[in-house]
Amino acid sequence: QLQLVESGGGLVQAGGSLRLSCAASGRSFSSYALGWFRPAPGKGREFVAAISFTSSTYYGDSVEGRFTISRDNAKNTVYLQMNSLKPADTAVYYCAAGIDFYNLDSEQDYWGQGTQVTVSS
Repeated sequence: QLQLVESGGGLVQAGGSLRLSCAASGRSFSSYALGWFRPAPGKGREFVAAISFTSSTYYGDSVEGRFTISRDNAKNTVYLQMNSLKPADTAVYYCAAGIDFYNLDSEQDYWGQGTQVTVSS
């Protein structure tokens, strides 16, 4: 079992930055790939970013070049640094964990409760 708790959301102006955190508790954090997702109107869920246990990463097209995912295995925490934020980035951001890094965008085993990010224009 892995429990995930997100934090760091808030209100920011367009062009600003936020850093989200996802703290994990439970066993074998370093064995899991971690990722971030957000709801997408009409599409259900949008993949944002993923990171493997060796810190390989990949990103969704809409955030590539603006967002950076990282992890600290000693602190059982994954981060999402969000720069150049746009109003379209407004959403609840969810942290997720799964065993298969290469398919994390479609297969997840654990979810957090989410943290709200609001970007004003």
